[in-house]
Amino acid sequence: MDRARQICLNQLEFAPRTRSELAATLRKKGVEDDVADQVLRRFHEVGMIDDALFAQMWVGSRQRSKGLASRALQQELRRKGVDDEAIAGAIATIEPDVELATARALVDRKLLSTRGLAPQARIRRLAGMLARKGYPAGTAFRVVREALGAEAQTAGPQTTGPQTTGPQTTGPQTTGEDLDALFAEERALDE
Repeated sequence: MDRARQICLNQLEFAPRTRSELAATLRKKGVEDDVADQVLRRFHEVGMIDDALFAQMWVGSRQRSKGLASRALQQELRRKGVDDEAIAGAIATIEPDVELATARALVDRKLLSTRGLAPQARIRRLAGMLARKGYPAGTAFRVVREALGAEAQTAGPQTTGPQTTGPQTTGPQTTGEDLDALFAEERALDE
């Protein structure tokens, strides 16, 4: 029993853990299931293990640091063994407008690095980045379309880099109508 308690304390010393993660560690270390269950139950009673609190902290941290959407956060928490009720409670704390603002910020940050690429390549890269972070396709394409449309409006008729000596490079120019046509093509490919 002392060995199991010490294993759990060592694990919790580095970072918060879910009950499932601690149970897996105890199993891997050869601790009998009934001993592991007693230790984990006691840790839960005294508040050292709280999957609901873990889920809330995880959601807040990962959304801020990685810009993950609720779908990606749900998957991560399931992999960590958090039950559906705790996941639902944590995900419910995410405000939809904050999630949308996060998606916009991610696209704005990546937008500059896609300049010079063909418009379809830019759309695929930006929407793909959002999809990998768990954003639904509709949200991803809407945010990308808005960002590229705003960029096209602020760029005016010609986009060039700062004046330097040597050859100038300009990226492909895209109008709002071009963007609408490209997004229609992308949606058709997704269906």
